[in-house]
Amino acid sequence: MLRPRSNRGTFRSLPETYGRSVLGTALEVWKPTAGSVHTLLFAGMHGEEPETTVVLSRALRALEGDLQRCAVVLGANPDGLVRGTRGNANGVDLNRNFPAANWQPDPVTHRWVVEEASDVLLSTGSGPGSEPETGALMGLIDALDPQRVIALHAPLACIDDPLGSSEAHWLGRETGLPVVPDVGYPTPGSFGSWCAERKLPVITYEFPRKSVEALVIDHLPALTQVLTGQWPFD
Repeated sequence: MLRPRSNRGTFRSLPETYGRSVLGTALEVWKPTAGSVHTLLFAGMHGEEPETTVVLSRALRALEGDLQRCAVVLGANPDGLVRGTRGNANGVDLNRNFPAANWQPDPVTHRWVVEEASDVLLSTGSGPGSEPETGALMGLIDALDPQRVIALHAPLACIDDPLGSSEAHWLGRETGLPVVPDVGYPTPGSFGSWCAERKLPVITYEFPRKSVEALVIDHLPALTQVLTGQWPFD
């Protein structure tokens, strides 16, 4: 069941704080009122992908009932979201800062827009796991002990899952996005690399390059099923 649209301007429940960002912003997680967490669903690791936060927020605010077996982080990089930057307030790409064996100290690049060369520089941190947002997310995963993680990103328009899981293929069918084993380039020090070493399955759910309104129409149905445990895997 979904809430009437007139009631979706606010959240039904309050989040918990699981850490603080570089600038002291609360890192917030919405959790089920009871029971274990099977899925952690998070958005906003890259601050220049605000559509992930907005769409996930709308899905959460659309729920009539409580979260079921799913925890939600709307903004893993709140300082970057506020500033519109890919990295955090230290200029670190958080998705290259995780203490995986493949972490690299050299700067990484990203694209200003998809069609242009990847030449915008960001740091990977002063060391693996150096950033408070990184450490807090790792601590949250230790505390929640989820069975899987779904990370929302944009705008590559795919469901990236190196395991080719049933969950990924379900998301692909529900959204019309292709399921792929990788995004086509190396991601040293990524969240996915760190989770793979822990044997924690991660699905990277990449929105296509569309307006927020179009993304809500296309993706809210699948997201609300995940949030309420109504998909076939809980």
